[in-house]
Amino acid sequence: MSLTLHVATDRWRAHQDGVLARHPDLVPVVKGVNGYGLGLPDLMEAASELAARGVDITAVGTAAEAEVAKNHYSGRLLVLMPYLPGEEVHDLPDRVIRTAAGVEALEALAGRRVVVDLMTAMRRFGLDKSEIPKLAEALESDQVRLEGFSVHMPLNRVGGGRGGRDFVREVSDWIDALVAAAIPVRTLYVSHLSPEEISTLAKRYPGTAVRPRIGTELWLGDRKALQARGTVHSVQKVSKGDRFGYRQNKVRGDGYLVVASGGTAHGVGLENPKNFPRGLGGLAPRAKYVARNGLALLNRTMSPFAWQGKTLWFAEPPHMQVSVLFVPAGVTPPAVGDELALEVSPVMTHFDRVVFD
Repeated sequence: MSLTLHVATDRWRAHQDGVLARHPDLVPVVKGVNGYGLGLPDLMEAASELAARGVDITAVGTAAEAEVAKNHYSGRLLVLMPYLPGEEVHDLPDRVIRTAAGVEALEALAGRRVVVDLMTAMRRFGLDKSEIPKLAEALESDQVRLEGFSVHMPLNRVGGGRGGRDFVREVSDWIDALVAAAIPVRTLYVSHLSPEEISTLAKRYPGTAVRPRIGTELWLGDRKALQARGTVHSVQKVSKGDRFGYRQNKVRGDGYLVVASGGTAHGVGLENPKNFPRGLGGLAPRAKYVARNGLALLNRTMSPFAWQGKTLWFAEPPHMQVSVLFVPAGVTPPAVGDELALEVSPVMTHFDRVVFD
């Protein structure tokens, strides 16, 4: 009895083929404790299959993830999270490449393979252009093993005038600044650039290999290839007014209480933080937000579970391992052992098992 993610394997792999066709120089990204919901070991094995087709490097989020990934993948690993000077330098094999977001970190990683992250409109972390002279000086050391540079662009292209921010110009400015300082840019790892933008950069800088890092689009881009299902543990017939659950609330009508796998420990019933009203565009999304939260105040919350094509209400807030759902009278309830489909974000969900069908 578990919360399961079913993967339509052939369809899932066909989608990866399509992404690889659009981005032949891609770097697969496998990160997060749950590996995008699919599990880090399974995704590293999938990355190994791509490696057999010429994809020679895979990125992971942290050094701790690299320690796990190295046991399931024999190729080069790029750690995306920049090394923080003073933190533990994990004892990782030489095929693991670390990221430095400044000259101090670069010098602290002397002797190790390193990619230097460059500051972009994300304003998260990265080398500032003012540090280029110090970078040039540091690169003169024989101990620095530079593997390339990286830029991480925002998802939203607002700003920059009419048409939005020009990512090609922003990346070009960085390449030009480095080359002007006699620092060659042989490999540039990029995030959130389109195939057309990558092609433009490749033509403009023929000596630079522009390699897109892709995770969500690669593994989760075809959501119909993935289906989450929770196993039904119990079905109880109830009448209006019957009390149930931890809080002994009253049933709102005749029907059935269905207990299914999937609770807060799995991430079920949790939502992404939303910045209302600025985080919601348009009147319709805002109206839905208000309506949903108004119903929640009345202890009525729609669940992500569905039965016979109908979305079910939570009978009460989800428990840690299971959710209690309400199926109204007149609808044939599921049986114990049946699986209920549910719509959840794999990235935010911890599944008990992943089944490749």
